[in-house]
Amino acid sequence: MSEEKEDPAVTNFRRYLRIETVQPHPKYDEAREYFRGQAEELQLPFHTVELVKGKEMCIITWPGSDASLQSVMLYSHIDVVPVFKEHWKVDPFSADKIDGKIYARGAQDMKCVGVQYIEAVRRIKKENQKFKRTIHIIFGPDEEIGGLEGMAKFIDLDEFKKLNIGFSLDEGLANPEDYFRVFYGERSAWWVKVNIKGAPGHGSTFIKNTAADKFNKIVNKFLDLRAEQEKRLESDPNLRLGDVTSVNLTMVEGGVQVNVVPAEMTACFDVRIPPTVNLVEFEAKIDAWCKEAGDDITVEYLHKGNASHMASTSPDDKWWSAFSTACQKLNIEIRPEIFPAGTDSRYVRNLGIPALGFSPMNNTPVLLHDHNEFLHEKIFLRGIEIYQQIIPALANVN
Repeated sequence: MSEEKEDPAVTNFRRYLRIETVQPHPKYDEAREYFRGQAEELQLPFHTVELVKGKEMCIITWPGSDASLQSVMLYSHIDVVPVFKEHWKVDPFSADKIDGKIYARGAQDMKCVGVQYIEAVRRIKKENQKFKRTIHIIFGPDEEIGGLEGMAKFIDLDEFKKLNIGFSLDEGLANPEDYFRVFYGERSAWWVKVNIKGAPGHGSTFIKNTAADKFNKIVNKFLDLRAEQEKRLESDPNLRLGDVTSVNLTMVEGGVQVNVVPAEMTACFDVRIPPTVNLVEFEAKIDAWCKEAGDDITVEYLHKGNASHMASTSPDDKWWSAFSTACQKLNIEIRPEIFPAGTDSRYVRNLGIPALGFSPMNNTPVLLHDHNEFLHEKIFLRGIEIYQQIIPALANVN
């Protein structure tokens, strides 16, 4: 398909992909002007909310007929992760199209979804549809680096409260198979640093109570949990990665010289905990491991997320019913899951606002953060058609 003959929605998508909103220096100002232009084309109000200097929430609003009802947020983050250009077959910000596949950083994560919202609303407006609830299409900064100067700050502002959000859609994941994945919760990320002190000495002797002895006990406890959870995942076909706790030893420090027994060692673990696990009890388990290993052991949490809230997937829930019924009408299969990593939805869910993660990309390899990230234009366009059904269903929830 040539550039001249491609669907205008695809052309619009590729325009957005060419804006280099890559960390650590995203061009947020260029993205803001892109969104402003989209709002003008849609003939909808546009405004921004500054979070810190140079970082804004960009908001396109479609007012509903009943201002007393809570609104629907269609959210996507603007920033994308860094690239290693030498591993790409094309320039990662060229949005080149090869055999229908659009290659660019952000093609899956998650510029596709942001443009699909816009294009779905464009089509819905042409049909002169009206809704009870107000719709806010919101683009936010810094999700890829934790959202601390993005959604985490936004939810504390009066500007957020005034939006009166009752439900949110956010990003999901691609799926190589035919069904679509829908995420109703996500795991809490804990980055645990264990500091271990022990008796030092010469490397030729048997010294008691060394840091290495205690280090070994601690590492074994974490890796035993890892093996247990991995076995649980592999033995139950009904489980997904988001249903279990993953543990990885990621950093080790200690020692000054080969023949010197170190006085201190540290071990860092990346732990991802599903929302079905009691976080207080999990922390107590780590404390118990350290106590069993010996004295002079302290735990430092470099990051301690709390994503314990989940959106309801009960047939009786008005939001889930609207979403799932729209999918049924489209004759597409959806499967609810716990998101294995982190999204800005954790901040929204922790306020008690239900949020679903959904990126309509089936029959597509998962390539977020990977080299040669791409999305086929047919999958992209099908996603717009899917949102054309889902958005009205949510905006008319009683």
